[in-house]
Amino acid sequence: MSRTEELRGERRPPRLGGGLFAAVPNLSEGRDPERIRALAEAAGQTLLDRHSDPSHHRTVLTLAGSAAEIEEAALALFRAAVRLLDLRRHRGAHPRIGVLDVLPFVPLEGTRPEEAAALARQVGSRIANDRIADDRIGGDRITTDGVPVFLYGLASATGRSLPELRRGGLRGLAARLAAGEVEPDFGPRRLHPTAGAVAVGARGPLLAFNVDLDTGQVETARRIAARIRESGGGLPALRALGVLLTDAAGKPERAQVSMNLLDFRRTSLRDAFDAARREAAAEGVGVAGSEIVGLPPEAALWPGAEDDLLLPAPPRTLESALRERRGRA
Repeated sequence: MSRTEELRGERRPPRLGGGLFAAVPNLSEGRDPERIRALAEAAGQTLLDRHSDPSHHRTVLTLAGSAAEIEEAALALFRAAVRLLDLRRHRGAHPRIGVLDVLPFVPLEGTRPEEAAALARQVGSRIANDRIADDRIGGDRITTDGVPVFLYGLASATGRSLPELRRGGLRGLAARLAAGEVEPDFGPRRLHPTAGAVAVGARGPLLAFNVDLDTGQVETARRIAARIRESGGGLPALRALGVLLTDAAGKPERAQVSMNLLDFRRTSLRDAFDAARREAAAEGVGVAGSEIVGLPPEAALWPGAEDDLLLPAPPRTLESALRERRGRA
């Protein structure tokens, strides 16, 4: 299909099987309960889990369903995010490029990575061609020709990574777009004024894992992250950054090492936790606890993992959430 056909909304459906996919949308809202509730409700019956963090100012949803169910839920969620959220007023610890910041698709039961990639490309094209972006709720009326979509991971023909897109944050992406250094896969060649852009991708299971330190010095967390991540010569398939968590009033509270485990079979939760704790000790600080964001697969855990990782409670898994939903059906 040509780019012209994509921009006009003329799309051919990918050849997808009848199995199950997950989507893990990350939204730039983690503080307003009413907005978070509205965003979660937009996902409908596909919603398995919701995790909101006020310091990161971010909500991570886990959805699961057929290709058709996930596609429609993703579009409804995008429309709700554009209507309700305004990136110009967003301040949070986590880097972001859009109100619907990241939308990865993951193959589950009876589906393959190439099918998740095809689904990601189809949804990305629909998002870029959606004109709901012209009518915000409770704010300015914005006239625009849509929201740019950047494909990453398995959905990208070039294998573009998420860190590449996020380099320099929103301003960095805007500058690279203006200079012609990067081009969206779908949609306009400029950021939407309130919604930014959307990164749509396909990948295998990823674990978002945060380790809290008993210090408020964010530079300590940044040094630890730099040493343990793969790009710094640390653990394989591990991305990490140091962020500062704040209380409800915006007062600095504690530093955190925020990690993504791209392949938990190469670097496990235990490996990541032990590395962060070891490097924290070298900095003269301790570990106050940890959290898993979203639903990890059962294979990533072990008996007593909550105690070993200083988790506040036994984590709910993807498989248990799917069993619960089937039990209600």
